[in-house]
Amino acid sequence: MADQSTRDRVRELVKQVLATVPTEGETATSAPATESHEPEHVIVNSLKDKMSREWDRDESAKSLLTEDDLRGLEEGARLRIAENVKFTSLAEDIVKDRKIELIRKTARKSTAKVRTGAVGSDHGGYKTKEQIKTYLSDQGLNVRDFGTASDDAVDYPDFAHEVAKSVGGHQVDVGIIIDGAGIGSAMAANKVPGVRAAACYSVALAKNSREHNGANILTLGAGQNSLEEIKQIIDAFISADISEERHKKRVAKIDNIDKQYRC
Repeated sequence: MADQSTRDRVRELVKQVLATVPTEGETATSAPATESHEPEHVIVNSLKDKMSREWDRDESAKSLLTEDDLRGLEEGARLRIAENVKFTSLAEDIVKDRKIELIRKTARKSTAKVRTGAVGSDHGGYKTKEQIKTYLSDQGLNVRDFGTASDDAVDYPDFAHEVAKSVGGHQVDVGIIIDGAGIGSAMAANKVPGVRAAACYSVALAKNSREHNGANILTLGAGQNSLEEIKQIIDAFISADISEERHKKRVAKIDNIDKQYRC
């Protein structure tokens, strides 16, 4: 009888334990029968970042895509491609088998008044620089990248200097430099002869810097504006130009001041 009583107590304890274990879709805390017990959807940072991107890989610079270009893409991945791209037969099969979503790059109607540009950044502006490179290329600009090549800590004057030399030496039409605030890069760039760098945080300032001051380098603060705002500022900068004689005369005076202290 003692053994039977012990077994009964064990069974009762097991039932009590099982009664506290939540089933799928429930939480451990009991809730009224009318409440929904659907599990909460939690998006981890890496998944959240992936969902916010327009595509998983950008191959829009290529006119022919092979199976090697699709290597590593997961099922359902989003691939950005050129408008008139061609695929090898095996690449087409991979696209179908993995249900890869193709996002075709459409030609933008550019209002740019420049054809070439140089870009540079420090570690704080690296990610933004990589994004605006594509943006400028989509508008038909030939872009030269003077670094940096990662988000490892570097000194902004080194990269501002390289972009400024390219602009001052007339190798490119304009330059765009990005650091945390845009101010330090403007200071460094303006030490190079022939450079007029302007730090701009708005469309109005960017437009004014070109039309009134003849700016040939735009410096931006990655921590001051959103990416969408930065694109709008860049649009204003590359779409404007100095044209009125009164502004040209004043810019000439800026250049004369510079020459006085370089002799």
